Amino acid sequence: MGIFTTFRPSATAMLLGAGMAGFLATTAHAADPGFVKWIRDFQPVAAKSGITAATYRAVFAGIDEPDPEVLEAARYQPEFTAKVWEYMDSRITPSIIRRGRELLTEYKPWLDKIEAKFGVDRHVLVAIWSMESSYGEALQKKTGIRSVARSLGTLAYADPKRAKFARAQLIAGMKIVQAGDVSASGLTGSWAGAMGHTQFIPTSYLAWAVDIDGDKHRNVWTSPPDALASSANLLKKNGWQTGKTWGYEVSLPAGFDLGLEDKDGISLARWEKLGVRRARGGGFTRPQDKAVLKLPAGASGPAFLMIKNFYVTKRYNNADKYALAVGLLADELAGYGGLVRDWPRGYTPMNEDERMEAQAILKRLGHYDDEIDGKFGPASKKAILEFQNRVGMTPDGYPSKKLLTRLRQG
Repeated sequence: MGIFTTFRPSATAMLLGAGMAGFLATTAHAADPGFVKWIRDFQPVAAKSGITAATYRAVFAGIDEPDPEVLEAARYQPEFTAKVWEYMDSRITPSIIRRGRELLTEYKPWLDKIEAKFGVDRHVLVAIWSMESSYGEALQKKTGIRSVARSLGTLAYADPKRAKFARAQLIAGMKIVQAGDVSASGLTGSWAGAMGHTQFIPTSYLAWAVDIDGDKHRNVWTSPPDALASSANLLKKNGWQTGKTWGYEVSLPAGFDLGLEDKDGISLARWEKLGVRRARGGGFTRPQDKAVLKLPAGASGPAFLMIKNFYVTKRYNNADKYALAVGLLADELAGYGGLVRDWPRGYTPMNEDERMEAQAILKRLGHYDDEIDGKFGPASKKAILEFQNRVGMTPDGYPSKKLLTRLRQG
C-alpha cells in the first residue's frame, strides 16, 4: 500500500449533488459513508424547518466524517464526575480571579450598561465568562473553534443519548447562519455546539442573544459585550432577581438534622431559628426569601443555603457544581473572599504554581501531553494515575503536595 492518497471531491458534495460552488472541498482521507448518508438524509428534515438548500450546503461544506474527539468529550463531563473540590480548584484560582478583575475594569462601561439594562450582577456575568471560555481564551484553541455542524452532526449520528438534542441544535444553528448573524464557516463552538465567549447553544442563542454593541449582529463569537449582554438577558428572562445574591455559605449547629438537606420551601428566617448562621457572621439580607440547604461535600465540608438566583444560574448548566462555582468565583471577583470552611479533600492540595510545575514534570516524564496551565482536568488526572502506578504510589489521581514531592524525585 502506497503512502500517497489520491485527492478527490468530498463524498458529501457528491451525495448532495452538483451546482455547489465552494462546496467541493478536497480531502485526503476516507469519508465515512454512513455519516455522509446521514447528512444527505437530514436535509429534508432541515428543509421542513425552513432551512434552504444553499444554507444547508454551506454549513456542511467539506464535512464527510464524524469528529471522534466530540464523542470522547461527551463521555467525560466534570460537573457529574469530578469531586467537588477538584472541580472548584481548577476554576477558582488566583490567576483566574486576577484576570477577571482586570476585565471588570476593562469592560466597565459595557458592564455598567448591561447591568443597568438587565439587572444582573456584573461579577456573575464575568464569572460565567470565565467558566464558559476562560474569558475567551478557549476560542483561540481547537476545543472552541470546532465546526458546530460537524460536532452536532457527530452527536446526532453516533450518540443515541444526545441525538434528539443535537438535531434540534443543528437546525437552530443553520437558522442563525440563514439569518445572517454569522457565516457558515464562522459557526464554530464546543464539542456540544456551545458557541462564543459565553457558550450559547444554538436554541439559547435564538431565544436570548442580543446586540448591545450596535453593529446589527448578535455576535457572541467576537464581541464580548454582546456575549455578556446575551448572558444577562438569558438570566433575566429566566427569573434573575436583581440585587439579590445566589446564596450563602453557612455554619450548622451541633446535632443539626441533616435530613433537611435539599428540602424546599423553608425561609431564611426559619433556617436562622434552626440555628443556621452565615459563615462570615451577620444576618441574612432578606429573611423572607426561601432557601435550600446544600452540602456538596457531605457533612464534613462547607454548607450553603441557596436562593433563587442559584437555580437561575443552572439554566446555563444544570449542575449544582457549575452554579456553585459561578457564585463562589463571583464573590471572589467582588472582593468578598473565599470559603470559610475548606473542602474535606483528605490531602494537602498543591497551589496553582505547584500544579503547573507538576504538569511540566509529568510532561517531561512522558505522561502528559496537554497545556501547562495549572488546571487539572481528565488529561492531568490520567497522567497522575500513570505516574502513581509506575512508581508504586496509591493511584488516587489527586494533585497533592505528597505527589509533587515524589514527582520532583523523578
